[in-house]
Amino acid sequence: MIFFILASFLIFAGLITIIIRKDNSTQENAENNFWDKEHKSNFVRKKSLEHLQYITIPEHILTMKPTNPSKQILSYLDELNELSCYKIVNLTGISNTDLKLTYGTANITALSEYDFHYTRMVTLLQSLAESLVASGDKELALHVLEFSVSTGSDVSKTYYLLAELYQETGTPEKIHFLIQQAESIPSLMRNSILRNLKASGQ
Repeated sequence: MIFFILASFLIFAGLITIIIRKDNSTQENAENNFWDKEHKSNFVRKKSLEHLQYITIPEHILTMKPTNPSKQILSYLDELNELSCYKIVNLTGISNTDLKLTYGTANITALSEYDFHYTRMVTLLQSLAESLVASGDKELALHVLEFSVSTGSDVSKTYYLLAELYQETGTPEKIHFLIQQAESIPSLMRNSILRNLKASGQ
């Protein structure tokens, strides 16, 4: 009996050792690949950014006329109008290393700014939509949220609020479209958003 227990323990310990060594080896290979890729990216020449998918904030959002324009709503609209003068690009899910490999190291500052403008835009759009809903302008909020989703936003509240409004306005079938949009989000938020949308659409 003691021999059986000892033998089982040794086998178990051996398996654990093999697993640990395999994990360590996998992690080491991943780290080596990352640093090799990072090193190469630092020597990529500057490339044209003309083919990026630049985002334009629609005029009907920038010039909207809310029924009850609170100071907060007007403030969000002012900020969006100011932001519309800058270049906006959704680079969610793309690492700086991959950006440098694709567009060159010299472009990383500009690309980071474009992505920052995008993050600011979807944040403002969400805040604007919430304020519009609170003031009773649900139709305008729908337009704002639908635009945000069309740009590939990964702001979970945007999807949930839009799904809510679809339910309230008697168009729950549009949640299916939201699910399709969410499936293409290159973000860690994708699975969580999908789970919640599928639950709300049932």
